[in-house]
Amino acid sequence: MSETHTLSTTGSRDSIAQAPLRFHLDTEPHPENSTLLGFWLYLMSDCLIFACLFAVYGVLGRNYAGGPTGAELFELPLVAVNTSMLLLSSITYGFAMLEMQKDRLRPMLAWLAVTGLLGAVFIGLELYEFTHLILEGAGPQRSAFLSSFFTLVGTHGLHVSFGIVWLITLMVQLKKHGLIPENKRRLMCLSMFWHFLDVVWIGVFTFVYLMGVLP
Repeated sequence: MSETHTLSTTGSRDSIAQAPLRFHLDTEPHPENSTLLGFWLYLMSDCLIFACLFAVYGVLGRNYAGGPTGAELFELPLVAVNTSMLLLSSITYGFAMLEMQKDRLRPMLAWLAVTGLLGAVFIGLELYEFTHLILEGAGPQRSAFLSSFFTLVGTHGLHVSFGIVWLITLMVQLKKHGLIPENKRRLMCLSMFWHFLDVVWIGVFTFVYLMGVLP
């Protein structure tokens, strides 16, 4: 009886040890770049959002309703400084990625901190511009032009703000866990996101501000 019990116990242990093999095969495909592919798909959906906002601005951007025009409101020197802040942040993030490839954590964190600081300056100048316009009576409710302007520029600003929060969170993870493969993959995703926002802003600067000051 005890021998039978021992055999059954041993058999059950063997079956438990072999159970995971029933649910996983060594030849089962696991794409290594699935995260990056998924993030590319997300960026494509974001492209559609901004394309719609650009289209709305293209339709409503000249509907002033007797209110101020872009030529009367936009301060190109301020916008140029703001644009340089975001473009410089893209360069500093590139330096951080170079340090990541060399597995140098501290210099990479320093460049990421500079990137976040430049992004914060960008958001600060954008909030100053919005506040100044609203105090002048040129809020989003004033005309269709201003509604579409605040929506497009504000949506981009929200994306940059989210990117800064993501950057700070990632820096905490890097200090805690170092340059593990998971953190490197997250850095790659944030890099694509940050450069994508730069490209969108170049479109905003050209299509909204530069063309907005033309008669």
